[in-house]
Amino acid sequence: MIAAPDARDILKVGIAQIAPVWLDRAATLEKVASYVSDAADAGCELVAFGEGLVPGYPFWIERTEGARFNSSVQKRMFSHYLAEGVVAERGDLDEIARVCGQKSVAAYVGVMERAPDRGGHSLYCSLVYIDRTGRLCAVHRKIQQTYEERLVWAPGDGHGLVVHERGAFRVGGLNCYENWMPLVRSALYAQGEDLHVATWPGGVHNTRDLTRFIALESRSYVVSASGLMRPADIGAHIPVRDELLRDASESFANGGSAIAGPTGEWVIEPVLEEERLLVAELDHARVRESVTASTSREARRSPSR
Repeated sequence: MIAAPDARDILKVGIAQIAPVWLDRAATLEKVASYVSDAADAGCELVAFGEGLVPGYPFWIERTEGARFNSSVQKRMFSHYLAEGVVAERGDLDEIARVCGQKSVAAYVGVMERAPDRGGHSLYCSLVYIDRTGRLCAVHRKIQQTYEERLVWAPGDGHGLVVHERGAFRVGGLNCYENWMPLVRSALYAQGEDLHVATWPGGVHNTRDLTRFIALESRSYVVSASGLMRPADIGAHIPVRDELLRDASESFANGGSAIAGPTGEWVIEPVLEEERLLVAELDHARVRESVTASTSREARRSPSR
């Protein structure tokens, strides 16, 4: 007879796979706060959002000759993007923190951070962790940007590579391409991470394989939180709206949020094109069992001393 799971080992988590109100900070923050509240009402103790969700990923760059020197179009777009950046120090995240504290739910939120301690003219792709008391515990600035991201985001550092206690778990998180970087992952593993939050702007081509790979490598649960971005999400106020919509018959970001267990099994398979809250219960006993099985196999392979 299989024993029932120990309630102390269970953590209910949510992924809010949503689109931003693109390049509108205030409206997107309001939407995030609403989903944090919905996740708490669904019993979640932790909820994760996609990379750079507030105010949105810079999808315009690859479609509007983003690297063109001294382009008035790029100047106008970056000015708009910078103005919509998130400044935690002026209270931009206060409402999300209030909801977290009121409803006792922790949150990982991807933001474009306009950091006053770096002059206020650089943007960082940052992953913010707010705990269940409403305290902003960590801001991790993405270390390595990818492709066109380097045209708008400044490089971060390792200051935010920390894990957090949530129930029986130790939770850590990384932004998009960082999840491919073995030394960055190892920095979290070394702190005892056993629940990994991988955030993405949205794309099943990333989450289909890497979610399960990290789970197998780390013997941990992996939550891949992706965003969405559809042509209809580009508002009339966006300066390059016509150029973006000219050949945009498909989504810019198709989601792909998923959860894998410690032996690489799907807890939730990648979900495409749907804006919804995904919910799952994770059992820390599965982590301990998987680690034990893995170390036992290694011990059998090792020569006796």
